[in-house]
Parts: sequence; C-alpha cells; structure tokens
Amino acid sequence: MANWTLEKVEGLDQADPLAEKRRLFHLPEGLIYLDGNSLGPRPEGVAARLAAVVEDEWGEGLIGSWNAAKWIELPQSVGAKLAPIIGARPGEVIACDSTSVNLFKVLMAALTINKGRKKIVTEAGNFPTDNYIIRSVANLAGLECLAPPADRILEVVDAHTACLVLTHVNYRTGEFYDLEAITRKAHDKGALVIWDLSHSAGAMPLDLDRAGVDFAVGCGYKFLNGGPGAPAYLFVAEALQDKVQPVLSGWMGHARPFDFAADYEPATGIDRNLCGTPGILGMAALDAALDAFADVDLEEVRRKSMQLGDLLVDLVEDQCAEYGFNVISPHDATMRASQVSIAHPQGYAIMQALISKGVVGDYRDPEIMRFGITPLYLRFVDIWHAVQQLHKIMEAETWRRPEFSERQLVT
Repeated sequence: MANWTLEKVEGLDQADPLAEKRRLFHLPEGLIYLDGNSLGPRPEGVAARLAAVVEDEWGEGLIGSWNAAKWIELPQSVGAKLAPIIGARPGEVIACDSTSVNLFKVLMAALTINKGRKKIVTEAGNFPTDNYIIRSVANLAGLECLAPPADRILEVVDAHTACLVLTHVNYRTGEFYDLEAITRKAHDKGALVIWDLSHSAGAMPLDLDRAGVDFAVGCGYKFLNGGPGAPAYLFVAEALQDKVQPVLSGWMGHARPFDFAADYEPATGIDRNLCGTPGILGMAALDAALDAFADVDLEEVRRKSMQLGDLLVDLVEDQCAEYGFNVISPHDATMRASQVSIAHPQGYAIMQALISKGVVGDYRDPEIMRFGITPLYLRFVDIWHAVQQLHKIMEAETWRRPEFSERQLVT
C-alpha cells in the first residue's frame, strides 16, 4: 500500500495522458461522478447533435431526413463506430433495440445454428435480466438451462451444450472473465458463445475477432455514454451471419424493406438482425457520444482504470479501516474491471449520504456500494476527495439520518 498524500495524487493527474479527455464531457460543478458503470455522463457534443436532429432534420426536413440526413443508415454507421471499441469489423456490429431484446435474438440464432443440442449454460451470478431471458428462451425451446457457480461453468459445458452465455464483468464484484480462454474452451466442446459486454465495452480493450467470439451484445448507456435508455448493439461473427435465421423477422431486417413484400426474406450479413424502425433521437445521441472514443487508446484507458481502482482500494483500506468496509472486488487490478465494490452492512444509507455530499456511486444488494471507474473523465484527485468525504460521513455518523435509509425506486 502506497503512502498517499494529496500532493502525490495531484502528481498523477499532472502526468495523466488522458487528462484532456475530461473536457469532452458535461460534468456538474463540484460533483464527483463514480456511477459511469451505470449511466455515463453526457458528452459535450450530444446536445448540439440532438438540437440539430430535432430542429433541422426533423423540424425542417421531416420525412425527407430518412434519406437526406441518412437516418436509415444510423444502425450501421453507429455499429461501425462501435466495432473498433470491441475489436470487431464494421460489418459485424449493428446498433438496435435493447440488450435484453438483442440477447433473445442472438440466443435463438445460436440455438438454430447448433440445433439438436439440449443445454444452455450460464452462471448463477450472471446479470439477472440476462438470466431471465436465458431461462425464458430455454423454456420456449424446451431445453435444459444450467447455471452453476462461476468456478464450475466449464465443468458443465459438454457435447450436449448448444450455447454458453456469460456477462464479461460481474456487476456486483467487478471481477471479469478471461473472454478468449473461455470462448476457446467452450468451442472445444462444440458450444457457441454469447458475451454481454455492457460492463466492459468502452472501459477496457476487447478483441472479439481474435478471441473467436460468436455473438455479443451490450448497452450504449454505461461506459459508452449514449444517454439513458440508449440503443444497444449486437455482434455476430462474419462467418455465422448468413446462418442466422431471425426469430424477430421485422421489416428493417428484410432484404428490401421498402418493397413491402408479403413474404419475409432476410437481408444479408449483420442487417438481418434488425427488426423495427430505429429510434432516431437515441441513435443520434449515441452516435455523437461515440466520437469521444475516436482517438482513444483503450490500452491507456485500461492502465488508468487500474491505477484509479488501486488508489480507491488503498485509500479506503488506509483511511476507513475502522468502519467495517470490505473490498469485495479483486485487489489484483488485472482481475478487476472498471469498478470497485465495497460491502458494508449499512451500505445503502452510506451511499445515500455520500450522494448528498456530491459523491455519486450506486448500491446493489446485498450490502454492496459500487464505484464506477471511468478513466476518460475521472481524475485521481476525485478519488482522493471521495474517500475523504466517506471518512467524514463515517466519523460523524451522518449516514444514520432517517432519510438515508428510505429506499428509492432506483438504487
């Protein structure tokens, strides 16, 4: 553990090669935002882009903007911007729908491709909505769904497994899987693999093509900063694309949607995974938000993420040791994604007290305070001041105020 001082922390900011990226984001004055793993802040270019879409493209161009402003091409062009962030080719990614809907689509596609196998494997601690979808699909297809603990996943993947479905980063602890190794081992058994990248894309380097990943999905509103309810995306490896038989065969996935043909004919390539009309306002916001990644080295983002996380762990364990906090994220930064999770019996109330003081994280049961580490705009000094505020709250027992124990609808 380093002997940290404010001067040493400020020195890290002065040497930070990503420091200038902070100006690309709108951050309220005096707020320390540690919840970008749940909802990213607004990139500065988004407001102007949305104003142009609303006032000019929609207001003046009306329906002509589907062609003139190329609205109709946004799922593909946004997908092309996402592709290098997740290590894919432009024609392998398309922006559309929500993560849950996209998971349903690619899971049904995988089962069709691997027809005859009787099992879907996931993990007991997987992101809950993913497991809801997986169980729903298993019931629909009449297949067995197995959800062992994380350390037993590969034990149950066998010759009867059609598909392995995992979230890359554990949303509670921040620990992440070796995506490439697990994909390879599942392939050795003949299983296809689907990854949910919602908690990793934009925060660490990914290389889906090198890893041989079959399918992936993810949301646009966490580390990608596309705004609340931003469009999601899906990835299909090029070799599998024309094997996909769309289960949601909507008109936008048709080979010629404006022929209005009576019968469905899937488009070639990634486009067949589209379904309904894209939401242009959300798509335009995500498109503008992704410009923040145009010249970003994700290896540098990862290095800073590990440094920021190490600093947070060190300071909490040094300055708040007497208050019963337990860091449940891996102490080894190479095993920890861009969040630090800290357990405490009064975690919910403590987090609400922190938020009231301008330090924003979030809470997840059981007893977990989550702090998102977002290197493009987070400073090392923000971590220092956040932990100072945590210490003050614990020392003064501010968290005991009744209003901090009242559960909000969104935690």
